[in-house]
Amino acid sequence: MGTPEDDPPTALAPGRIGAAFVALFGLAAAVPVVTLVTLVPSALAGGAGPLVPLTFVALSGVLLLFCAGQTAMAKRSPSAGAAYAHVARGLGRPAGLTSAWLAIAGYQAIQFGLYALAGTAAAPLLRSWFGLTAPWWAVAAACWALVALGGTMRVEIAAGVIALLTVAEAAVLAGLAAANIVEPYADRVTTSSIVTDPATIDRPMLGLLLAAGVLAFAGFETTGTYAEETRHPGRAGYGAVVMVAVLLGGVSWSMIVAAGPSLVTAVAESRGGDLLFDLAADRVAPWAVTLGRLVFCTGVLAGLLALHHAIARYLFAMGRERVLPGVLGHVGRRTGAPRAASLTQSLIAGAALAGAYAAGADPGAGTAHWLIAGGALSILVLLAGMSLAALLHLNRKSGGEGAWSRFSAPLLSTVALASLGYLAFSDLPALLGLPAGYARVWLVPGALAACLLVGLAHAALLRGVHPVIYAGIGLSGRVVVITPEAPEEPVRAEPDEAKVPRQRSPGAHRPERVDVNRKNAELESTSDSPAAPAHEGWTAGPAR
Repeated sequence: MGTPEDDPPTALAPGRIGAAFVALFGLAAAVPVVTLVTLVPSALAGGAGPLVPLTFVALSGVLLLFCAGQTAMAKRSPSAGAAYAHVARGLGRPAGLTSAWLAIAGYQAIQFGLYALAGTAAAPLLRSWFGLTAPWWAVAAACWALVALGGTMRVEIAAGVIALLTVAEAAVLAGLAAANIVEPYADRVTTSSIVTDPATIDRPMLGLLLAAGVLAFAGFETTGTYAEETRHPGRAGYGAVVMVAVLLGGVSWSMIVAAGPSLVTAVAESRGGDLLFDLAADRVAPWAVTLGRLVFCTGVLAGLLALHHAIARYLFAMGRERVLPGVLGHVGRRTGAPRAASLTQSLIAGAALAGAYAAGADPGAGTAHWLIAGGALSILVLLAGMSLAALLHLNRKSGGEGAWSRFSAPLLSTVALASLGYLAFSDLPALLGLPAGYARVWLVPGALAACLLVGLAHAALLRGVHPVIYAGIGLSGRVVVITPEAPEEPVRAEPDEAKVPRQRSPGAHRPERVDVNRKNAELESTSDSPAAPAHEGWTAGPAR
């Protein structure tokens, strides 16, 4: 029989990375270069003009409100499960499981979209450097191998690799933007590049632009999955939002300046996805344009790495609580990384890519767009749920936060994110870039409904079959000891008296509301492990 020392460790390495590196994880997961190559040209071609950079700036304000509540949640209960743990505390265990499946499905879809885009990103470089035309699956397989290798590294090494790729991406994009501004159209920068007449704004287009814009930030919230490994849980979200907003807003504005406010619609329509590089080609040396295309490839790779780490940590958090197979909750002894969860995620992604190849799929920019947009919609729903959970949890039990981070910011972000979700789903075909009535349009709401059903069914199964595991949902793997409550003596009612129904333990369905009897409280004072909450009909005792 093995000793405790022989058991695989189930705790991530604490305090290994700072907030700056975690913020770069979030920036990499948002993949700003992909937004600038895909979303921004189509928005400019649609006549959005100066509304594009203004939208990114406005949406950053909404997401900074979101970060206020999530920072408070992360300080109270840092967890690699992020949304999984926070929603379970605020909205209950079934909602927590549903949020976990939403997060995993959304990040998987974005990741598959990036794999589909990898071939398109690498094609110009392979053609100009080697005269090759590589199939999409070959480029995707090469990216998959690098991601699978990077997923098992120590978190500080992975953070260094992602930081290098992301800082290079940001530096090159900033350089291209500077070239556009130094040499503007007609040799002058006019106020019309940033100011628009409110009377000319198309309201439906503005709503669609706001919905699409918030999807461009999807990925910044992955910073929450490193809460157990960073020295300052929760702070990195602010940095990720600001960096994404500066890059997207600044570079998109520079593209308007370079093309000319009055001509940008026609130029964007004719250049399409090459708009960023074609505008730079008129102002910088050819090697700089090649460097821009190179960071397009490395940005996709950095995004794949960052999303892989986020998914692995969700799987780890669920495995540690035995919600999924317990082996997923093991970490490497030397690396402190969620090795089993990372390898599992690599197998899932590899199987999906192999299946797409066997089916004869030939994905391109169009497939990548609807996959990324569909996954980002799942994350938008997740953000709204997290914001509401923070509002309820932070105000249900005082934790020393001020009124702004505890009430005002979560309330405002909940309303704003719910409104953006309504705008997104009200014109879903346009957002996904698909014709109205096309079958793939219904895959997104169908997948969201499937996540809801899976989460609820998963919770019901655990509650009925494994009540101890169910009681520990959202507790980050803390030991739970459950003992049945002693049955109460039945009360004989007189003929004219009404029977008072027996009430369940107050707050037993909430992790933060536990009715612990006096005996358990006395035991708790002699135990080093914290008491764990219980579900309906059970009382949680201290770990023994």
